[in-house]
Amino acid sequence: MKRISILLADDNQLVRREYRKLLKREADLEVVGEAKNGQLAVALVKKLRPAVVLMDVAMPLMNGLEALRQIRKAVPASKVIMLSTYNDEVYIAEAMKAGAMGYLIKYTAANCVGEAIRAVNAGRTFFSPSVPKHLHQSKKK
Repeated sequence: MKRISILLADDNQLVRREYRKLLKREADLEVVGEAKNGQLAVALVKKLRPAVVLMDVAMPLMNGLEALRQIRKAVPASKVIMLSTYNDEVYIAEAMKAGAMGYLIKYTAANCVGEAIRAVNAGRTFFSPSVPKHLHQSKKK
């Protein structure tokens, strides 16, 4: 079985640690790196070329949305799922326009993160259940 490589990008070390532990339980998923800010996330994606990036919206030095834009230009094959505490339509729409394949709300993400990674890796979009359905279409506009 080919494992899906994942980069975790979140400024909170505890969040990264918990996602790493959660993903380690999944035989087909492998965390290949971690970034504590947007600049490092972009650099690590260029170096490691993960299949999926799980990235926080709010990070220091470069926020997740700008990092997403740079990742999409530099390594278009890496798919990005945005993580956020914000269930705000503006953030979600901006993330989708910038090229995110998914958007997870942190308080619900633990329940569906593996499913989200697999879906996005297969080329499908994935959203937390609380994300309004009309925002799922923002990517196509």
